[in-house]
Amino acid sequence: MDATRYFLAIWGLLLIAGCAGGPQTAAQPMGNPLFVRAQNEEQAWETTVDVVHDYLFEIERESRIDGVIETKFKTGAGILEPWHRDSADGYSRWESTLQSIRRKAYISVTPAQGGYFISVEAFKEIEDVAGAANFAGGATFQDHTPLQRDLDLVVGQSSPSGWIPRGRDAPLERAMLQSIQNAFQR
Repeated sequence: MDATRYFLAIWGLLLIAGCAGGPQTAAQPMGNPLFVRAQNEEQAWETTVDVVHDYLFEIERESRIDGVIETKFKTGAGILEPWHRDSADGYSRWESTLQSIRRKAYISVTPAQGGYFISVEAFKEIEDVAGAANFAGGATFQDHTPLQRDLDLVVGQSSPSGWIPRGRDAPLERAMLQSIQNAFQR
């Protein structure tokens, strides 16, 4: 009887504590493109490239004339890789842990009156495996079909895996824009 009462008291306290937090307010939306004040084009460009490197993205194409930075695809960071910043929030980090994900970013730096507009577009893709390459039921024989011998053994997957676009990664875009804004305020 005392154990049940003790359990119910603990359960009630946890329930009250969970409700006491209240609803979480959404973060203020940040403009994309972001306007930054920079002394010259060199400062705007180098600061932006430094932020891209902070997120451990490898740059695939960089053109100052066009004002474009394009990164290579980067495998999404899971919960055991907190030093990788491409998984910008908890949901993205868990998603990258449980599913093969890769991300790519396009950053543009455009001159404007009194500064520069910097826009970030981050795209996310999940891996599309045609079928599980190794699964427990794949090595068993079905008893309702006759045995068929295949003398041409295929090791591994018979077709390469592909990637399914998941659209833009808004949390990563916000995080990169926030980092760029912080870098210019130093």
